[in-house]
Amino acid sequence: MKYIVNCLLALCVFVIASPVAVNAAEPTDGGAGGQIVRVTTLAKDGPGSLADALDREGPRIIVFEVGGAIDLERSSLTITQPHVTIAGQTAPSPGITILRGGINVNTHDVIIRHLRVAVGSDGLPKRHGWEVDAFSTRSAHNLLIENNSFFWGVDENMSASGPRFTGDTVEEWREGTSRNIIFRSNLAAEGLADSTHPKGEHSKGSLIHDNATGIVFERNVWAHNVERSPLLKGGVEALMINNLIYDPQYRAVHYNLMDLEWAGHAPVDGRLTAVGNVMRGGNSTDAGLPFLTIGGVGDLQYYGRDNVAIDRYGNDLPMFGRYGQTRAQIVEQDAPLHDLEGYSIMPSEDVETVLLATSGARPWDRSEMEIRVLFYIAEGRGEVIDSEDEVGGYPQFEATSAPFVEADWDLATMTPKSGIWPGQKEGAQEHLSPRDREMRATNR
Repeated sequence: MKYIVNCLLALCVFVIASPVAVNAAEPTDGGAGGQIVRVTTLAKDGPGSLADALDREGPRIIVFEVGGAIDLERSSLTITQPHVTIAGQTAPSPGITILRGGINVNTHDVIIRHLRVAVGSDGLPKRHGWEVDAFSTRSAHNLLIENNSFFWGVDENMSASGPRFTGDTVEEWREGTSRNIIFRSNLAAEGLADSTHPKGEHSKGSLIHDNATGIVFERNVWAHNVERSPLLKGGVEALMINNLIYDPQYRAVHYNLMDLEWAGHAPVDGRLTAVGNVMRGGNSTDAGLPFLTIGGVGDLQYYGRDNVAIDRYGNDLPMFGRYGQTRAQIVEQDAPLHDLEGYSIMPSEDVETVLLATSGARPWDRSEMEIRVLFYIAEGRGEVIDSEDEVGGYPQFEATSAPFVEADWDLATMTPKSGIWPGQKEGAQEHLSPRDREMRATNR
């Protein structure tokens, strides 16, 4: 592993993926302007813990004076108090990694940056019944989930959910579930397949539940998930820009409005705009796997541009496919179904290079988990797994501490005024993505 880290330094792939303040495309400013709440312990709860900081009321920015692992011991953190920013970038090296549990957001106006979450099966028997998302929402809105690493989910790795039907109209349904969420520059990898989920195989990337709207996936990496990268359920409206899907097994992007779930309700068309995305097959990928498949009984209104689907050898894969002999159709459109203003869109040929350097938590201070998966992608290696033990088990992190000094940070953007990030390796070069350069140039 030391050799790999040295290679990273030599190749200058340590990248500072700077968080930025709200612009026209952002859904929230989180806890901006609120109190600074310091996390001072790695305990899963109690005074000074992340759980305690999340339970407080009022606008707040959560910073970390400790680094290492927070072991949730087969539980989850649930955020119910709105107007909060979790600034994982403030933690001393090695940053904050949440083990044996996940994060649920059941509120509004939340920003989460630079956390690692590694769920895993924790030695439990297959089909035990433990089903935990690395990250999920329920009826949440106005969220920015940016530069996080989500590993080993035993339900989903990175999802948005809520009740399917709330009220009597489509508008009421959409108000009652999750909406207006940006997932940006995250790494969602190695959902566990034959593990503890009671349904059996359940290696899933991202599920966007029925009637969710305003869902944006921008510059994320999905790697080694059997399917759902992402799955959009009935009536979902989503935008996908410059994402990388590596080594999906049975399905990559798919849409499905199921009559079994919608019985008694008229189908609502889904809407998907997909621009500059790359799907690359790997060791687990079925031959001939399409970029986008459809099932069920509801149509998907679709606009696509500059999307690439290739197998592990670089041969073209089909753009569309279907599962089930049903009436659902992909209805292609001539113009985008979503507003693309405010997004810096790369050509698809640049996506892999930029995302391997910028996606996931703390690109300047990678963990061994991230380094392994990112190298697997770059080298065409790796596969779908059933247990974290197949790739070395839960990581070990030394507990560290360092004071958070407000005067050293720009609290509007939560970036260090010195330009040096906690844990940044000496001599590491800053190589910003085009979007980050643009944001810095305009000071947004």
